[in-house]
Amino acid sequence: MQTTLHLTSPVTHLYGIGAKQAEKLGHLGIATLQDLIWHLPRRYDDFSRTVRVRELRIGEKQTVRGVLWKLQENRSRRGLNLLQATLVDESGVVHLTWFNQPFLKKQLVEGSELYVSGKVDLYRGYPTFSNPSFLSSADSEHDTAKSLHVGRIVPVYAETAGITSKWLRGKVKAALDAVIGELSERLPVELLRRQKLLGLPEALREIHFPTDAQLLRKARERIGFEELFYWQLRALMHKRDWQQAGKAYPCRIETEALRTLKSQLPFSLTQAQSRAVREILEDIRKPYPMNRLLEGDVGSGKTIVAAIGAYNAVVQGLQAVIMTPTEILAEQHFTGLSKLFHGYAFEICLLTGTGARLSSGESISKLDCYSRLADGSISLLIGTHAVIQEGITFDKLAYVVIDEQHRFGVQQRGFLSKSSGNPDVLVMTATPIPRTLALALYGDLEVSIIDEMPKGRKPIITKQISPGKRQAMYGFLRQQLDDGHQAYVICPLVEESDVLEVKSATEEVERLRLHELKGYRLGLLHGRLKSRDKEAVLRAFRDQELDVLVSTSVVEVGVDVPNATIMLIEGAERFGLAQLHQFRGRVGRGEAQSYCFLLSEADNEEAQKRLDALVRSTDGFKLAEEDLKLRGPGEVFGRRQSGVPDLKMASLLDIRLIKRVREEAELWVDRLNDFPEISAAIRQLEHQDIVWN
Repeated sequence: MQTTLHLTSPVTHLYGIGAKQAEKLGHLGIATLQDLIWHLPRRYDDFSRTVRVRELRIGEKQTVRGVLWKLQENRSRRGLNLLQATLVDESGVVHLTWFNQPFLKKQLVEGSELYVSGKVDLYRGYPTFSNPSFLSSADSEHDTAKSLHVGRIVPVYAETAGITSKWLRGKVKAALDAVIGELSERLPVELLRRQKLLGLPEALREIHFPTDAQLLRKARERIGFEELFYWQLRALMHKRDWQQAGKAYPCRIETEALRTLKSQLPFSLTQAQSRAVREILEDIRKPYPMNRLLEGDVGSGKTIVAAIGAYNAVVQGLQAVIMTPTEILAEQHFTGLSKLFHGYAFEICLLTGTGARLSSGESISKLDCYSRLADGSISLLIGTHAVIQEGITFDKLAYVVIDEQHRFGVQQRGFLSKSSGNPDVLVMTATPIPRTLALALYGDLEVSIIDEMPKGRKPIITKQISPGKRQAMYGFLRQQLDDGHQAYVICPLVEESDVLEVKSATEEVERLRLHELKGYRLGLLHGRLKSRDKEAVLRAFRDQELDVLVSTSVVEVGVDVPNATIMLIEGAERFGLAQLHQFRGRVGRGEAQSYCFLLSEADNEEAQKRLDALVRSTDGFKLAEEDLKLRGPGEVFGRRQSGVPDLKMASLLDIRLIKRVREEAELWVDRLNDFPEISAAIRQLEHQDIVWN
């Protein structure tokens, strides 16, 4: 007797899925039929249009239909199994080669008609397909299930061992046929009509098995719109709640004091910095708390912008806090701002896990620090997570800066606000985020962007180093060290990997000590070190007790060493473009010319595009956009750890879609009580925190 199928039915209730397949599907997060139909395609192959052989274009992915001839099995000089054939139509001949897939010989019959799809290459003057996908045209015409794979736009899914896209297509089709009637529409009819969106059942069918390219675009638009709609509603709800909270300590703008401070700065603010200061001061004078994101490239001068806001608060008898992710970054801010505000009649305190220190040079106990914060005698507190420990109270906290926003979450940044009377909050990041993505991720925040670098800074010279020029590069590195400068060497892994043939930090530091950098002082930094040990290594490098710091990606943020002029990145293809730019930003912070060397032996086309882009440009925002285009937000930020919306269809690069969604969400944010389905969807997002590492 056939089991009645429902959305909540386990996948084993579907014909052809047993316990073993169900276990494999579990690796893809698929347990029920609902999971299966929401396992959306990651991309598509367009088999809907075939071309003749003479119409094939080198470098493009195309589909051709012809007759298979001259099938033979050979061995390459390297011992690879080669299955070779030709495909013939009335216009010409194309060569086909499959590497190390001898089992395909049973599926390929001379004289049969095939659809063949793949990227077209040129080999010895002839168009060639390497490892193409194929399907017998006879099978496609006489087998309904097989017609899912040819003659149409074909979905390609995320796969796992033993689960292929071809197998998934049949199971998704069966599941859709069985349970799509249970799918209920989640968006209001009014919204669907105004935005001209497909209904959910139709959109889901077209997402998996598109009728044509236009309906596929509309289906993707529908699913993407809904995903972003919930995310934007959540952000608008947070923004509304924030603005309704009210300030405990309203701030005024101390115009004369700010004018005096500006005149005493040892440099002039850039136009972008001045614009950001104005936006912050305009927020400060409003009756509700500021909630603003300040983003700018490494070295663009975000700290002084944030410090001006803090100064405006403390000169009128209020308090300010600057929170950083690491002790060494907290020390940098403390040292710099103590010099900047030297001679002013207010006290600055550094508070970290290891203790507390005043700008006067006096070390005090943590309890003494807490007491002085409570009675208001400390005006500006700079520290790590230690500033949000239980037991800390403030007299009149009015302004909070959270540096390197991506190291903290919404809950952490909200802790200071809720426990301290809703102060103005400024969150900062040196990870350039394109405005489109900032609007999507930080819908509850106003955004200020510093997109201009201070004058006089020398551009970092970036070069990709081929294996043959490695030793010459080491010679240049030694010359820089002999001139008194310092260098970073970045490696992708902590320890040697049998799977990834890339440099590891532990192996590389020992190799360099014995060979190219013998006699120089080398330090090692990686994520497995305890926090105290990390801080010690960074401090030794900053204090010039080390010549070279060999590190994994943990050095990306949090250390400012003007004396460092060389950034050497091993296995550069293993890193994203934005991350490579962050590494490069560790140098070029002093007056001397700085260099970034990219070492890579990868022949991956996408990786090469990233490296070429880094060599061409030093603009972090342009590079971030390029990285998103090349890899997508899920890869750039990391889906599981990031809290970046786990969007299946929405494009975080589609500014027009995001604006449409934003405008629509603003119409619904005060009407959610009438739509429990929308409220339920938003509640599912509440556990997601915007934090990426």
